Amino acid sequence: MSHFSQVVVIGAGFSGLTIACQLQEKLKQFDYTIYERSEDVGGTWCANRYPGCAVDIPAALYSLSFAPHPGFSKLCPSQPEVLAYFHNVASRYGVLQHVVCQTEWEGAYWQESTQTWSVKLRDLVRGTVFYHECKILISAVGALVNPNSFDLPGVDSFRGEIVHTARWKRGLSLRDKKVVVVGNGASAAQLIPAIIDETKSITQFIRTPQYFVPNDNWDINTFWKAVFRWFPGFLLLFRFVIFLSLEMATVMIGRGEQGSRSRLVAANKSQAYMTGSTPEKYWPLLVPQYEIGCKRRVFDKAKYIPCLRNDKLHLTKDPIVALQESSVLTRSGQSYPADAVILATGFSLTHWNVEVRGRSNRSREDHWKEFGYIEAYQSIGMNGFPNFFYVLGPNSGRAHTSTLFAIENYAHLILRVIRPILEGRAASVEVKRACEQRYNEELHSAIEKTVFTDSCGTYFNDKQTGRNWFIYPWSSLQMWYSTHWAGLDDWSYTTIPAEGCLRREKSLLDLCKCREDRSISQGIYHY
Repeated sequence: MSHFSQVVVIGAGFSGLTIACQLQEKLKQFDYTIYERSEDVGGTWCANRYPGCAVDIPAALYSLSFAPHPGFSKLCPSQPEVLAYFHNVASRYGVLQHVVCQTEWEGAYWQESTQTWSVKLRDLVRGTVFYHECKILISAVGALVNPNSFDLPGVDSFRGEIVHTARWKRGLSLRDKKVVVVGNGASAAQLIPAIIDETKSITQFIRTPQYFVPNDNWDINTFWKAVFRWFPGFLLLFRFVIFLSLEMATVMIGRGEQGSRSRLVAANKSQAYMTGSTPEKYWPLLVPQYEIGCKRRVFDKAKYIPCLRNDKLHLTKDPIVALQESSVLTRSGQSYPADAVILATGFSLTHWNVEVRGRSNRSREDHWKEFGYIEAYQSIGMNGFPNFFYVLGPNSGRAHTSTLFAIENYAHLILRVIRPILEGRAASVEVKRACEQRYNEELHSAIEKTVFTDSCGTYFNDKQTGRNWFIYPWSSLQMWYSTHWAGLDDWSYTTIPAEGCLRREKSLLDLCKCREDRSISQGIYHY
């Protein structure tokens, strides 16, 4: 069975939602299909349902600019509120009717003769494989979905519950249970304060210390909700103030003198918070030895650090080596009783493992091997892979601000690039090889001037090459300019003249010149 749509989007999280809404609003394009592996939409906010799960960026900024929401109950709302907001936007824009859930993406293959993609998909309910043809293929696949594996001896013999925070079991009760928590990142810092009162005890196993930042999560009362609702300009102003305050952290990542001073101040503040709120015996376990900013800080809105004064909570760095029927065994030989093991161990970054083959049957792996590292031009496209785009591709990450800001910017750039395709003015588009090379040389040169080159156990760096594949090293203002206003000369379009033969044009400007309609100009693609 085969289908056809102008656009196929993989992933129904915020990236997929943003692309869908903007396709409709800006290009008046409704012929698209979104495929989602999970049972419901929402992406990471559907997958992560553990107690205490919440966004750590104020919702005035962690929301879509075209769909502001004045009704959040807290500065940084909980997972149910964020997911409810997602559903509200999806319903308001009529996106849900375009979504097909419980369908896994297994591959994509460029068809040169038709200038289309053949997308291989698997129906997870029936177990059947089918193909969907499209002009434009957009990967809106997120990274914070697939849990890291937990393969230790004795897992099968453990009698209690073993659950990852991203696979939380509905109805799971931890009342009066001895709980083991593995991990000490953002998920663990939110989870432990939410469950500590009901548990009998918690033993937390940590590996790498984190920089915890003191942070309050204020309630938004009825008065301010009314102000934001009836005077939306105030909500926009609040959003802008939050944006500026978070953007100041850009200074901290630089290698210069100003960056060093900023990091010293931030590190001292973080260490003072951790040592001033915890027993002295935990200080060697808590205080990092690497430079602040090398990996994402943990904003402690849930008040995890003060929880370490609770006698119910025990912190250790002695790694687990095996599970027994009702306990976990550590490297030192100590056994800790456990009724439940909760894994807050992060995610397996397998979102680029799907087979994608472009021109001449070249795979993504072939392309990256040729470059020497994982990369994409402006994080969205690769030469040799026409009409294929990432929303959050390589080096799109902003470690200190809202991911939704990046999503909207990259979605905007994708729409600028694909507009001629969907308007029938061109058959395909891809970035020029030399431009892709130049961009990545500039990008990694910029990364070398930041703290993100340090080795601090971060997943930002590719284990094979050592290259940072995650971080966008410039300012958010630079991201906004390059996605909204920079020209499109780095892209090459293929046209279909009247005689039906494909012809490669050098740029969008050449594409416009080759059309009979002389009124078309490059500026029409800036909106």
